[in-house]
Amino acid sequence: MKKLYFLLPFVLLSCKSNPSAVNENGAKKSSKPVEITYKVAETEVSDFLKYLSSDELEGRETGTKGIEKAAIFLEDFFKKNNIKPYFASYRDTLTNFNPPAYNIVGVLEGTDPVLKKEFVVLSAHYDHIGLEKKQQPDVINNGANDDASGVTAVAQMAKYFSETKSNKRSILFVFFAGEEKGLLGSKSLVQKLKKQDFNLYVQLNIEMIGVPMKRDYLAYITGFDKSNMAEKINEYTGKKTIGFLPKEAEYKLFYRSDNYSFYDVFKKPCQSISTFDFENFEFYHHVSDEFKVMDIPHMTSFIQEFLPAVTKITTSPTEEITMNK
Repeated sequence: MKKLYFLLPFVLLSCKSNPSAVNENGAKKSSKPVEITYKVAETEVSDFLKYLSSDELEGRETGTKGIEKAAIFLEDFFKKNNIKPYFASYRDTLTNFNPPAYNIVGVLEGTDPVLKKEFVVLSAHYDHIGLEKKQQPDVINNGANDDASGVTAVAQMAKYFSETKSNKRSILFVFFAGEEKGLLGSKSLVQKLKKQDFNLYVQLNIEMIGVPMKRDYLAYITGFDKSNMAEKINEYTGKKTIGFLPKEAEYKLFYRSDNYSFYDVFKKPCQSISTFDFENFEFYHHVSDEFKVMDIPHMTSFIQEFLPAVTKITTSPTEEITMNK
């Protein structure tokens, strides 16, 4: 997550409902949740996250050798799972950063001849803040929660869609660099997509989902009232998957992750999903944000619970997720 300067001291100190929809006559109707038989493998979640947050990658700061190793790892993952490059290669060079840095971008074409012209973007940032400047026993900011956890979730969703071929819309899978430098990767990419008249439906960005919240919902969404995305996700999963977190609104987190770059250009539902609630994780931008403090069963359950939602987002015959007026 892009550094929250005004939040850091606070963070370091602290740190089944029935869904319904409204029909044309205004009456509520029950909506049957999407059933998914595919099972997310906990060992795959663990292995992926463990490498991406390992000391070998030295905190994945944009422009370093460590993030280069992460880029190769993510490219290999796409190749292995038959996700094609969206551009000439998986590497999308940032136009606003030197030395060269890259978003990693893959695409899975939709199966419907009409709906495949619309895109769903599933994204997370794979960069972090690198090495501590001051000398101390541990100098590596591994960024397991921020945001190797989100990258792991998106990667597992990519694997799911590659195996099931259940997406009627096309899906752009994006791992951003430069998020910690000021959302640079997403700012660079959206300008290229805009020039292509990219037909965006929604963007679902995943940010810091490595530990669970002690609440009656699984996760919160940034910019809760900007669209009906929360309502539709809950409808699609048949659970109270998304709730409203007051702190999110108070600190305007909608504007602080890569979803905002997409919203700013496309004015479509582009929001981030997170389980970091300022009470459940005390190692934000800290060397102790490591694999060993991540809750792998929670992450696996999180991904599993979101599969019905992302499936429905990519298959609904009409654009059901819309901006609120």
